[in-house]
Amino acid sequence: MKFPLPLRGIIPPLVTPLLDQDRLDEEGLARLIEHVLAGGVHGLFVLGTTGEGPSLSHRLQRELVQRACQQAAGRAPVLVGITDTAPKESLELAAAAAQAGADALVLAPPYYFPISQADLIGYVERLAAQLPLPLFLYNLPSHTKASFEVETVQRLIDMPQVIGLKDSSGDLIHFQRVARLARQRPDFSLLVGPEQLLAASVLLGGHGGVPGGANLLPRLFVELYEAATAGDLARVRTLQDQVMLLDATLYRVNRSPSAFIQGVKSALSCLGICRDVMAHPCQPFHEEEQAQVRRHLESLGIERPVTAAM
Repeated sequence: MKFPLPLRGIIPPLVTPLLDQDRLDEEGLARLIEHVLAGGVHGLFVLGTTGEGPSLSHRLQRELVQRACQQAAGRAPVLVGITDTAPKESLELAAAAAQAGADALVLAPPYYFPISQADLIGYVERLAAQLPLPLFLYNLPSHTKASFEVETVQRLIDMPQVIGLKDSSGDLIHFQRVARLARQRPDFSLLVGPEQLLAASVLLGGHGGVPGGANLLPRLFVELYEAATAGDLARVRTLQDQVMLLDATLYRVNRSPSAFIQGVKSALSCLGICRDVMAHPCQPFHEEEQAQVRRHLESLGIERPVTAAM
């Protein structure tokens, strides 16, 4: 294992900088990674939901993984999402990730056909046995139709290849139940997806989070994690207010289901880090919406990083 277990801290789900639908913005990716590492994050997650992973071609997915690992250069662990509807594609992406130097893999349930918990257990058991790297489970019922229920996690937590779970259900009761299970395995990492729940999840026994807003403000989320870990509730309240202000402004420019990713990419473009090109079928903000993003950034006091230049 290249990093200590359980994995703790802030692991941003990196957006995927694009030049067009099948061309990676290599310079933008390099700026983004340097930006979040400078903010003190504890790892990187590529090909997640915020990274529009399922909308990218298999070729582009592999290129992104290779470039991200190369840029990270061992300074932080790199987690790679391998979720697909075809197990063979997941296995091939996992092999490419291992060859590129990634540290762990992340797997959500296959997202087309509804499946039972028994099918999900069998799916993970068969796949994990063939993977070249440790595996995080990814609970994302809003996108996959299937949840890693508590009983399912109890079955899978005994697998040595499974080293953690990212819970993006938004259900803190479910999170606490899984946290109780995780106590039986001191090396098992429990991370939360929704950034609005980061502090609460850490106070309830979680090990950190995968907040999309850390693409923009990595230091904010690192400090919030540290404050929650230290039990500094006054500091947590102050920082939590800033997180909720992000939610109320940049993430709600329109009512699109993809408004969060659009908002983050638009803001990164305004900050000179990468372009706002979205993977189809999603579209970038219109000019009026982009103007709202600029106003929000100004009101929030978010300035262009010194290293950003497009």
